[in-house]
Amino acid sequence: MSKTIFITGAGTGLGRGAALGLARNGHRVIATTELTSQKTDLMREADEKGLDIEVFKLDITNRLDLEQIYKYDFDIFVANAAINEGGPLGEVPMERFRSLFEVNVFATLESVQYAARKLVKKGSGKIVFMSSMAGISATPYVGPYTATKHAIEGIAQTMKSELAEFGVKVATINPGPYATGFNKRAAEEKWKWYEEEKHFTRKEDMKEQEAKLKEFDPQDMIDVMVEIIPADHHKFRTVHPEETEKQLKETEQERWGMEI
Repeated sequence: MSKTIFITGAGTGLGRGAALGLARNGHRVIATTELTSQKTDLMREADEKGLDIEVFKLDITNRLDLEQIYKYDFDIFVANAAINEGGPLGEVPMERFRSLFEVNVFATLESVQYAARKLVKKGSGKIVFMSSMAGISATPYVGPYTATKHAIEGIAQTMKSELAEFGVKVATINPGPYATGFNKRAAEEKWKWYEEEKHFTRKEDMKEQEAKLKEFDPQDMIDVMVEIIPADHHKFRTVHPEETEKQLKETEQERWGMEI
């Protein structure tokens, strides 16, 4: 059955791929982008592929932009917009840390509050938080982003209970590492402020951690998102790929035995 799906952060990466894929499958898609240039580019691709997607600029940190959510009727709201930045938590500049929380937690929750008011009034619908494997794991030098996604996990689980009586479902999608450029851009950001002679964190340790990252083909994750987002029934948390789900379950189990 065709659904109307509102998705934020559809200008790049998994969000963009999901918006195009959902439209291809016959759903009505309202796709928003942070920047006007992203809007133009997404509209061009949608037109080239003959897809009917409504696209407009919505910066989730902008109150006037958020007000636009009220103008639309939708069945599903996908809170996908996010930014990423790495760096050691013992030394990351606090303005950098705060900026991640501003977008990934505060603005994300505010966008969801707009959607929740619409869906509660309607008496049905679903909110999907794009979380991450970082919402469950804790990898060195990915701490700023990890902290925001741990917050999203807490928000989503709490809202699931709070909105259930109003007929509104809440779920998360937790991608593993996918080669969209999102992780690489985040890894680069720390070199803008990190100085080897000034900071105690060793450069080679951070470089070694970066080199360990094995990324997967984004289309694989997009296919899962296109299947899960419109579905009426599925697990509260969707982790993909399977090897990442297995890894995270082992990580959670190990935490109960952790000692200092």
